[in-house]
Amino acid sequence: MITKANLKFLKDLSKNNNREWFTENKKIYESQLENTVDFATELLELMQKHDHIENASGKKVLMRIYRDVRFSKDKSPYKSHWGGGFQRATKQLRGGYYFHIEPGQSFVGGGFWGPEPSDLKLIRAAIAADEKGLRKILNSKSFVSFFGDQGLHGEKLKTVPKGFEKDDSALDLLQLKQFLIRHDFSDTDVMSADFAKKMNEAFKAMRPFLDWMTYAVTHDSNGVPLK
Repeated sequence: MITKANLKFLKDLSKNNNREWFTENKKIYESQLENTVDFATELLELMQKHDHIENASGKKVLMRIYRDVRFSKDKSPYKSHWGGGFQRATKQLRGGYYFHIEPGQSFVGGGFWGPEPSDLKLIRAAIAADEKGLRKILNSKSFVSFFGDQGLHGEKLKTVPKGFEKDDSALDLLQLKQFLIRHDFSDTDVMSADFAKKMNEAFKAMRPFLDWMTYAVTHDSNGVPLK
């Protein structure tokens, strides 16, 4: 489980985001990193029971706490959160899972952050062909219970995509350029003994959506697998 001391370290880091403080508290960082790796390892084991994940270990799941500040106006050297990503195995399983642990701002997310133009074209064609199938997933009880009736979110076009009409019933979906879903957790959730299970259940609820999108970008309009 993620401990109270872990969240305290992140709060303290947020207030003291500099190399001097971090160096003085390196042992605390290493201790809380180990705690987070243990959590990621448990979560990975749970996820491997219902999806094919290619990350080799909990340690490999976690992203570095050190920020790349070369092209950023914010020169804070460290992230004040833990972040981890789970990659679905092989090119035939698309989309990804992400978790973010930060005091007061913890969440899980998933979906397709920046589809290539060729994939976006396939996704829109699939939406046009199977709008009802996608909406059935987005309106399902399990999906709504975690991600609300807002459904998908992300950057979207202000105009009508080329090749479609402004009165298309699927226009709200067709305008999307990102296909993202998110579920937030409280600090109480984060520090609960069954937090990994709660997070895993949210990821499981994403699976039908990820599978629908995977099919869209790996098959042509006739259902023939793309090479």
